[in-house]
Amino acid sequence: MIILGLDPSLSCTGWGVIRVEGSRISHIANGQIKTDAKAPLPDRLAHLDTALAAVIADHAPQNSTEKMCAAVEEVFVNDNPQSTLKLAHARGVVLLGCARAGLPVGEYAPRLVKKAIVGTGGAAKEQVQAMLRVLLPGAKVAGPDAADALAVAICHANHRPRY
Repeated sequence: MIILGLDPSLSCTGWGVIRVEGSRISHIANGQIKTDAKAPLPDRLAHLDTALAAVIADHAPQNSTEKMCAAVEEVFVNDNPQSTLKLAHARGVVLLGCARAGLPVGEYAPRLVKKAIVGTGGAAKEQVQAMLRVLLPGAKVAGPDAADALAVAICHANHRPRY
């Protein structure tokens, strides 16, 4: 099973791809999709959609015995309603992109993702990143958003239904 983890954001959506074979998890790739803050919202969402489609196409299984699924972090409600709304727009594009590609999607609260990686839902980002270095040795992580996406993918590996 190949799992695409996604940490949606309008400014920088993180993505991470892992392979799961039994209880073994291995890193395939990770990165960040950045949008131009000066561009109109529709253009930013279109860029996110196009870039995500390319990530999915680049990492889709090459053989018919392996399957791909996705995991997306749920909306984190901010004090600023505008920020929450922008996040919701980006998350909608991510969910649509996964559905369009035919990927089953799991959704996880940030606290559950942290608990799956570190053991506590209140873990700091630095703790999550430190555990990722242990769980995915040698993986070069593109940035904090990519690290969060890899954590979402690993959470899904531990909680996913068997497709």
